[in-house]
Amino acid sequence: MQNKLWTKDFTTITLGSVVSMLGNSISGFAMSLFVLDYAESTLLYAIYIFLYTLPQIAAPVISGPLMDRFSRRRTIYTLDFCSALLYLGLAALIFFDAFNFGIFAVATFIIGTVNSVYMVAFESFYPMLITEGNYSKAYSISGTLQTMTFFMMPLATLAYNAFGLAPLLAVNSVFFLTAAVFETRISDVESERKAPSEASYSFRTYFGDMKEGVKYLTSEKGLFAVTLYFMVISLVGGASQVITLPWFRGTFENGEYTFMLVSVFSVAGRSIGGFIHYLTKLPAQKKFGIALFVYVTIALVEAFYLYTPLIGMMIGSFLIGILGVTSYNIRVSATQSYVPDHIKGRFNGAFFMLNTVGTLSGELLAGVLSEHIPMRTTLMIFMLFSAVSALLIVGGNKKHIAPIYNRNV
Repeated sequence: MQNKLWTKDFTTITLGSVVSMLGNSISGFAMSLFVLDYAESTLLYAIYIFLYTLPQIAAPVISGPLMDRFSRRRTIYTLDFCSALLYLGLAALIFFDAFNFGIFAVATFIIGTVNSVYMVAFESFYPMLITEGNYSKAYSISGTLQTMTFFMMPLATLAYNAFGLAPLLAVNSVFFLTAAVFETRISDVESERKAPSEASYSFRTYFGDMKEGVKYLTSEKGLFAVTLYFMVISLVGGASQVITLPWFRGTFENGEYTFMLVSVFSVAGRSIGGFIHYLTKLPAQKKFGIALFVYVTIALVEAFYLYTPLIGMMIGSFLIGILGVTSYNIRVSATQSYVPDHIKGRFNGAFFMLNTVGTLSGELLAGVLSEHIPMRTTLMIFMLFSAVSALLIVGGNKKHIAPIYNRNV
């Protein structure tokens, strides 16, 4: 008999994540617009992006051992309460005209840190609320909900132009407060994990835990190969972010709108793909083969789709979306159900940290190369590198990765 997915706890954390995700999407994009308007400086905007991204390198791997020792549930709702206060404070500063860029810079760094730690806690706690046999279905929901952030950008632009930033930050504060209240009602499913007392937990214990996490990841050849390959995926994804929008703006009149139109097809693909994965399950013994096919196909489509007419770009974007959510579903449902609960925090922390390093490296490298090579050619080089990496890293480690992927989860 199939276990029920929509338990009270799973429903509660899903609703809480939707509420905070929507608020964060609106206020996050509006904050970017505000910095551009307030500072009128590309340099200050770059500093804003840097300060938000910087904690994502260190915070996940630093917080991972703590998430494996202490309550992830309590961490999640505590951070959401803190975010509610932080956004309310920023809204008040702007409303009373007491804002300056220095305060905003510090707040941005704090927000980046909080979000990084929250992500490790959430990703390590979420699998504990999924009933046996429902991982694929649960992560199809998670992947589909993430696509909703795309539709928040035009809404954020309209709301920012109509009301300014302060009301949006205040609304986001309410969203985070609501999410935190939801999350306090989740059952204490971690009660079996005995957290050490403050007296027994020390730096020596912490570094011992971190060492154990590194040893686990390097000893698990399949997980290590998957992590390494998705660092490559993040690298080429960072390159794509740097290249794609500027190319559209330089190629089409009102190119940003053409870019959004093409991107809608990717969102549609991810939404349809998520719905398909919710209704059906991939054959367990074929998941590795499907994943490898998806990895290579996405890379090849993205390598060449900008060379096609606009209709070809739309079709390519749709394929990237539907295959992308398939990649996400196979990888995350397999790894999160495979990694033991007591070490998930350290695994997720290392995974997110390496992904961030990959993204930043890809953005920087693509920015340099695109000064000397046509942008479409630069993207093609990155994506062909991704295809070759999939064959070498994933295909070359089939005997280690297939036992992780080819499970009925």
